[in-house]
Amino acid sequence: MYDYIIVGAGSAGCVLANRLTADPNCTVLLLEAGGSDQRPEVQTPAAFPNLLRTPLDWAYSTEEQPHLHNRKLYWPRGKMLGGSSSLNAMVYIRGDHLDYDEWRNLGNEGWGDKDVLPYFKKAQHQERGASKYHGSDGPLNVADPRSPNALAYAFIAAGQQLAIARNDDFNGTKQEGVGLVQLTQKRGQRHSSATAYLKPILGRPNLSVLTHAHATRILVEEKRAIGVTYQQNGQLHEARAGREIILCGGAINSPQLLLLSGIGPADQLKALELPVIVDLPGVGQNLQDHLGMAVAYHCSKPITLLQIDTFWNKLQYMFWKKGPLASNLAEAAAFVRTRPELQLPDVEILLVPLYLSNQPISPAPEHSFTFVCALLRPQSSGEITLCSNNPLDPPRIQPNYLACDADLQVMIDGVKLCRRWAQTRALAPFRGEEITPGEDVQSDEQIAEAIRARADTIFHPVGTCKMGNDAMAVVDHELRVHGITGLRVADASIMPTLIRGHTNAPAIMIGEKAADLVKKSVIH
Repeated sequence: MYDYIIVGAGSAGCVLANRLTADPNCTVLLLEAGGSDQRPEVQTPAAFPNLLRTPLDWAYSTEEQPHLHNRKLYWPRGKMLGGSSSLNAMVYIRGDHLDYDEWRNLGNEGWGDKDVLPYFKKAQHQERGASKYHGSDGPLNVADPRSPNALAYAFIAAGQQLAIARNDDFNGTKQEGVGLVQLTQKRGQRHSSATAYLKPILGRPNLSVLTHAHATRILVEEKRAIGVTYQQNGQLHEARAGREIILCGGAINSPQLLLLSGIGPADQLKALELPVIVDLPGVGQNLQDHLGMAVAYHCSKPITLLQIDTFWNKLQYMFWKKGPLASNLAEAAAFVRTRPELQLPDVEILLVPLYLSNQPISPAPEHSFTFVCALLRPQSSGEITLCSNNPLDPPRIQPNYLACDADLQVMIDGVKLCRRWAQTRALAPFRGEEITPGEDVQSDEQIAEAIRARADTIFHPVGTCKMGNDAMAVVDHELRVHGITGLRVADASIMPTLIRGHTNAPAIMIGEKAADLVKKSVIH
């Protein structure tokens, strides 16, 4: 018997394991379906594409996308200690301040910008030092890029030539602008939630960590969560929790486990011959993600990350943890408005010193660079549903990209902006022929067709166990699952709306705030 069982050792799960076991009288079991993160490709920043479609990746695929030429999109998700924080591009961006005020205004007390900022700061060791918006005493190291590519600086200069302001801190006073991104790295290596929060406490006697332990069901008695069943080495096991079970599986796995446990839309559960423990129609709904479109050019100078694996680059990284192998591949970004009347940015543009085609990341045989234009606040949403009642079967993922025409128009405008960006004086010394969409693609209809043929996820699914008090909410403002006691969800799935930024830093913040909510409930 444990006090707490945490399902998922990802971005939020590692935080909770750390914070809860700080009390020596509290026992925690942390279950992780994947294994160790001890592979060189995890720790070496530029090597993360080599992890895709390996055993360290859930390697999901969506259903056919009706508005993207019925393509099935590959969705990588980390399946190891650290979860997707061990697989991602390490970008540390929180979103706009007003994103969190919107959560509060939707009825989620305690989740406004002023409420969540202390948790962002608590998590952070900002190498630049502490400030109004940053902490320097937290476990998670946040650093500037160590060896930015010359194209990153040219991209920033090009944005300024388009009257876009330089922004050296996307997590400061204002998000809008162009600049280098900050990274979850420490001394040139990835700094995942496992490295930051879990590894320093593995010796605590009140923490048990089980890897290759795939949770299959939440055990419920009289509307109270009392335990979890999990499969490990082909055997089914059961663990019990005296206080709470906390799901930290992310936007795919958390709703999947709820559904498998009989918590979700009754009609869906009955159709799969699953018991209806709680009829909760919002489980798996409200799926939102950032869709990105690549605008790529040949590079006229051999300065890209194409030939990254040279002897000199390996030497630089081995001895100084610098050079191209320390790159996260997306070193500069811009948050911009495609229309001046907008209050906040509606697209993010990332500069990648490589040619990006459809996943997995595969460079062209020539030096190239890519703008990735991401739709920040899609109006389209989708769902996660079960394909069977077998816990080992992947769920159905239907993000329903571009179901709303307004989303497509923003992406068309974003592609046009990327092209104007490429035509600036700052990028002229590097700009070669346009590769994608291609110079023959000019009209809005042609650009729309190219988007439908090529747009892809930039890996930020959220929202499938949304927080709130409406009929489709899954958890309340203290992350407690409606209709069940002793059960919470704490990961990106609780986001009621998709933030204008990357999702790793917010997921870690959610873990920090969840830990305080859990501890507060014990006191009361």
